[in-house]
Amino acid sequence: MTDSTGRIFVVGLGPGNTAQRTPEADAALAQATDLIGYAPYVARVEAGPDVVRHASDNRVELDRARHAVELALAGRTVAVVSGGDAGVFGMASAVFEAIDHGPAAWRGVEVTVIPGLSAVLAAAARLGAPLGGDFCVISLSDNLKPREVVHRRLAAAAGAGLVIALYNPRSRARPDQLGEAFALLRTILPGTVPVAFARAIGRADERVILTDIAHADAGQVDMSTLVLVGCPLTHVITRTNGEKWLYTARSVAAPCA
Repeated sequence: MTDSTGRIFVVGLGPGNTAQRTPEADAALAQATDLIGYAPYVARVEAGPDVVRHASDNRVELDRARHAVELALAGRTVAVVSGGDAGVFGMASAVFEAIDHGPAAWRGVEVTVIPGLSAVLAAAARLGAPLGGDFCVISLSDNLKPREVVHRRLAAAAGAGLVIALYNPRSRARPDQLGEAFALLRTILPGTVPVAFARAIGRADERVILTDIAHADAGQVDMSTLVLVGCPLTHVITRTNGEKWLYTARSVAAPCA
């Protein structure tokens, strides 16, 4: 189904479990004539035989976004899909960047961003309440920013006492980046600060590893893993069955004058 002018839905699919995908996202996907996105995300979407799938590699975000706008201008209803939330290191920013730098006519395209459950929220719920205080999310990818910027932001966040969620932590192209991040954080944080590796939360291959910053092993992490680094106010509760919860205290003492 489409209208005469076409439109774009930018849809967050959630962490991967369809039970964690919102009804609003499902409603938008049901209207789509075309699906655009990174191939594994496009493959997650159930769609009828008439829906055209435009799957691509993970480094062509702007090309995808431009293609979506062109299809919408041709009268198509396009769903641009991202894992998690499309606005958190996802396709929403690429779509608006393409429109911002494209022809003036592109600004007339109707764009609706559909929020999704981001990986950090799914991981936090699985772990307990590690985001009970202030936190930030940082991508370790240096595809779009210098590695020095990544390290400066990490140091600032750790020094400010924020819980840090690390996206894009490690890949074949960047096997050393997470280890470098841990080495930097060890110079700022107490060694007992909890660290969690939350992989594929909500999916059949889910895996959670709890450790601390002194012992965190980057070799246990892949690109499907959300790395959560606590702060000095993040605590571990050991349950009667031996399992553990994490939570971050809500109150922070005033600094000494």
